[in-house]
Amino acid sequence: MNKFTLGVEEEFMVIDPVTRELISHDQKIVEGAQKIHEDQVKAEMHQAVVEVGTHICNNTDEARKEVSKLRLTVAQLAGDLGLRIGASGTHPFSHWQNQLITEHPRYNEIVNELQQAARSNLIFGLHVHVGIQSRELAIHIANQVRYFLPHVYALSTNSPFWVGRNTGYKSYRTKVFDKFPRTGIPDYFNSIEEYDNYIKMLVKTNCIDNAKKIWWDIRVHPFFETIEFRICDCPMLVDETMAFTALFQALCAKLYKLRLQNMKFITYTRALINENKWRAARYGIDGKMIDFGKEVEVNTRALILELLDFIDDVVDELGCRQDLQYIHKILEHGTGADRQLAIYEQRNSFEDVVDYITSQTLIGI
Repeated sequence: MNKFTLGVEEEFMVIDPVTRELISHDQKIVEGAQKIHEDQVKAEMHQAVVEVGTHICNNTDEARKEVSKLRLTVAQLAGDLGLRIGASGTHPFSHWQNQLITEHPRYNEIVNELQQAARSNLIFGLHVHVGIQSRELAIHIANQVRYFLPHVYALSTNSPFWVGRNTGYKSYRTKVFDKFPRTGIPDYFNSIEEYDNYIKMLVKTNCIDNAKKIWWDIRVHPFFETIEFRICDCPMLVDETMAFTALFQALCAKLYKLRLQNMKFITYTRALINENKWRAARYGIDGKMIDFGKEVEVNTRALILELLDFIDDVVDELGCRQDLQYIHKILEHGTGADRQLAIYEQRNSFEDVVDYITSQTLIGI
């Protein structure tokens, strides 16, 4: 039986509490954290970013403890340096031009190849790994789960501002990332062999040196026995991170259960799924998405409630019902983007938005 183990990675902003700008921590947070958590805290391409990752967790309870512990550690280490951390898909006003790139052969190579697209890629995401033991099963689930990615993405929208402008999007982070090659919703693959042949072709023709340079919203991981969900903005609250983690885990378990019953969810083309992804980026949970089965527009909130019904029969077995309950709170109080926009409307100050983000990042820990 597949256990659907979990791994959660979050990317945080490092913030100067006086200017509220992004600031380089000169890898001191990473160095300090590695003494406590070994390789669970890493540098990212920009020096104002810290990435954390849990160990392999058996369920969402274990994952929650690790996510909380890692947030607390990097926040305390940042505090010791007179800095703060914040969880948002983009910084409300800091400009990427002012940010230093981490000195590392891999990052140098990416910047050299992708130029301004790489330098301006100052964004912060949530990556959730769900353990799938067989790669054949992984590609089967990845193909089908693509349809649901915009629904979860809408809930996670947390980047309405970019370089001091209200972008009009609930998630501008993916618009920034779209400039990279091999991003977005992946194509459908008929088999794991077809997927592997695609990778081999890219490596052979010098498009990539390894499969980690495939940055899709979901991928069968090149080195771990997981499906990696990469579409979400970094959530402000631990409760939100755990709700999306539970949702991805339950989706994989549900699609696996259907397969055992010799059934599967309908697969849709990338072109159609992209229509919903765009709507999620623009409107978050307050817009409409397309129900491709019925060929009609439906309120996004209604589709999210339908999604919760769809997975309901696997939730108790996984033990993640309590984490999923928080999705109702998001529908009630708004996404991270909605809350950032509300603060900005009240106070007309990007600095106040940054203070709000940093105050929320440690709530519930």
